[in-house]
Amino acid sequence: MKRILVIEDEQSLRRDIMEMLAFEGYEVDGAENGAAGIVQAQRQLPDLIICDIMMPEMDGYGVLDALRRNEATAAIPFIFLTARTDKVDRRQGMEQGADDYLTKPFTVQELLKSVDTRLRRRRDIEQVSERRLEDLRDSIILAMPHELRTPLTVIMGFSDLLNADCETMSPARIREMAEHISQAASRLYHMVENYLVYAQIEIIVADPNGKDLLRGHQTPEPRIVVEDQAIQRAQFYNRESDLLLEVQDAPGVRILEDYLKKAVSEIVDNAFKFSAPETPVCVSAAVEGGAFYTIKVRNHGRGMTAEQIARVGAYMQFNRRFYEQQGSGLGLIIARRLAELHGGQLKIESAVDAATTVTLTLPLTQ
Repeated sequence: MKRILVIEDEQSLRRDIMEMLAFEGYEVDGAENGAAGIVQAQRQLPDLIICDIMMPEMDGYGVLDALRRNEATAAIPFIFLTARTDKVDRRQGMEQGADDYLTKPFTVQELLKSVDTRLRRRRDIEQVSERRLEDLRDSIILAMPHELRTPLTVIMGFSDLLNADCETMSPARIREMAEHISQAASRLYHMVENYLVYAQIEIIVADPNGKDLLRGHQTPEPRIVVEDQAIQRAQFYNRESDLLLEVQDAPGVRILEDYLKKAVSEIVDNAFKFSAPETPVCVSAAVEGGAFYTIKVRNHGRGMTAEQIARVGAYMQFNRRFYEQQGSGLGLIIARRLAELHGGQLKIESAVDAATTVTLTLPLTQ
């Protein structure tokens, strides 16, 4: 049974609304003013709140503001009751986070339709959130054990062989095993580094002054960073011949050099990882609009659907059950987070079994 809180200082109207809703099967509570309504909302956490705007002591805007500031009540659907039809009042409420308006006098049908619409909307959002949470759990369960175990297995296996048979092995065989160990260690190091960078980014996001501090940094001559990172990733995959560079320079971009390296490295790595050898990976960069430096990485691989692009996030890997792939799904979200923290953006354009273009846009230094 859904619980609804009605905050209305006019006793007769409050009683009428409560009776209408109770008749429809809702569990209904009432509050005679804004202050009492806030207390009840925080104690009972109703599924929906109906609140009058014009009330003594604390008006509806004050109630809404207080509830939106509280994490426990911030997402509760909120319907305003008002005798005024001024568009300015309506806009003010919507800007504060109101979900709907009912203008007095209203009919029973109007009330019930508004309530049903808001509750249904919340249910839809909760179902989407639950599906995403399930996807996240599945991705972590599938990705994490594999990402930890695979490189460790390689390192331990070849180390044991070297310890047991190194005296009888040829130098070439020892070198081959050492290369496998080095590659596995690099993969493990990259994964750990990404987790640490992601955690660092989330700490910065939570700090009210974090973004301002970050945007005080800049990288001169970004062309050098872009080209170096692209070449390094191409060499890592032994695909130097697949790399196409069309990188122009800029006076500077507003991002710490280490963060620029990280963002470029991740989007280029993603392009090589999900495209076949002997297919091109094009990395281009240029000043656009006089205010931004745009870096584009294009590859021809498996591609992504529009839904997958919308769901790009930490720990998310798509079709892991059907395709062997490396990585924890952190690369693109790290690049996106870094771009957004510095006033830029990351955009993905792709189609299944077609070209994928990742565009990283960063503000220029002024």
